[in-house]
Amino acid sequence: MRIAFTMTLKDGFTDEYKNRHDAIWPELKGLLKKTGIRDYSIFLDERTNILFACLSVYDAARLDELPGDPVMKRWWSYMQDIMETNPDGSPRSIALKEVFYLE
Repeated sequence: MRIAFTMTLKDGFTDEYKNRHDAIWPELKGLLKKTGIRDYSIFLDERTNILFACLSVYDAARLDELPGDPVMKRWWSYMQDIMETNPDGSPRSIALKEVFYLE
């Protein structure tokens, strides 16, 4: 299953966002893979600071486990200063509906 969503980066943090993801924690990478996530990409529209994320997952229900994991919570806390977030620290995101796919 493919999933896509948007998030918003705060102004002036493009380089910092990239640097943090270039140095993604091994334990976070392991958690995402253990959850079944693969082919995960994030793109930035520099005109609007909108981040577009897309990923594939074997079982979308497994994604519901991520918010309770301590590693995920630590990552959200680490990213909170450079992204728009929800009261629980998670990135404010908007799920997108797939309307076309060319295999």
